[in-house]
Amino acid sequence: MNAAVKALLERGVVIPAPEAVEVGEEVRADRIAPGVVLHAGCKVYGAVTSMGPGCVLGEETPATVDDCQLGEKVRLKGGYFAGAVFLDGAAMGSGAHVRSGTLLEEGAEMAHTVGLKQTVFLPFVVGGSLINFCDALMAGGTDRKNHSEIGSSFIHFNYTPRGDKATASLVGDVPRGVMLDQPPVFLGGQGGMAGPVRVEYGTVLVAGNVLRRDVTEPGLLVVPKPLPGGEIPYSRTYRSVARTMEHGAVYVGNIAALQAWYAAVRAPLMDRTPWGAACREGAMRQLAAVRKERIKRLDAVVQAIAGEDRSGLDAELAAAHAELVADWPAAKARLTSLGDVECDERTAFLAAWKAAPEAAYLDRVHGLSAEAKRAGTAWLRRIVAAAAEGF
Repeated sequence: MNAAVKALLERGVVIPAPEAVEVGEEVRADRIAPGVVLHAGCKVYGAVTSMGPGCVLGEETPATVDDCQLGEKVRLKGGYFAGAVFLDGAAMGSGAHVRSGTLLEEGAEMAHTVGLKQTVFLPFVVGGSLINFCDALMAGGTDRKNHSEIGSSFIHFNYTPRGDKATASLVGDVPRGVMLDQPPVFLGGQGGMAGPVRVEYGTVLVAGNVLRRDVTEPGLLVVPKPLPGGEIPYSRTYRSVARTMEHGAVYVGNIAALQAWYAAVRAPLMDRTPWGAACREGAMRQLAAVRKERIKRLDAVVQAIAGEDRSGLDAELAAAHAELVADWPAAKARLTSLGDVECDERTAFLAAWKAAPEAAYLDRVHGLSAEAKRAGTAWLRRIVAAAAEGF
């Protein structure tokens, strides 16, 4: 066995078949908690990889973990995981393919053969099998029994015929979602969403359907109308992109709000343990990457429009495209520099948070008064509003 495997064994990591496990020399043993289980066939790489107590890797099939941070009692049952963060109790079934920009918060869980990238799940989000859910944020629900759900064989369609990916979708949102008191969302199996869309809390999308429009009212059963059949002329020339740009800005605002939440609310609790601190650092790193990616994708759309031939566009659309190109540098700078906001609501919420009885994160959020939650939501909504300004 190599020296890295030996160091983990000496630290108390459980490796039933040491000769069948591969650990990179850069992996720091002090970042892997005693009692972590690495089953046969697992590979662990990355200088910033961290695993908290009770984590289990590869219990169904071999798992590769590269530069990931795991909280406590995380179970990655098999697959490939790189540049992702899994908070306490998160789980992934075998056959997973999870890449950078992914953050699964407490209790988020997916079954087998799932692909995630640039994906953020707030606590308790659960998904079935055979799912591709890249470039999306999902929230909703209050606990493990009352949670948002993604049915099996669901796809978030995130690539357009024009070749762009300015398609991130919001299922729920951050300002309300972090309060853990919203109705869950149910996305029925054998279905999909064509991003970018926004979906309100309490939505039920009937199985076997593809959602192509926003759901702006809460608590609706949604049965999308089928598209008309036939063949029609199609041009890859951009038409109006106002909705795409506005949705993208709102998404960036939600990510900025979650960054502010981690910095001001989560950090004091997470930093109490080395595993929590590593997860907090990893979450902030991935959220920054998500934000950078979303701005990059919006920029690509604007650059495509800047180089287009507008001779075939009507005067109104051509003028709108010219205005977008002219205004984008300032808007891009605003989205890039967007940060926390000082306001009375922030002060009121943080005072209530600090005064709350000592408890673990989820219990502490659940114990907040309705007044405190309203203040917190108003604070975070100010950040989102600042991102959306001008779109």
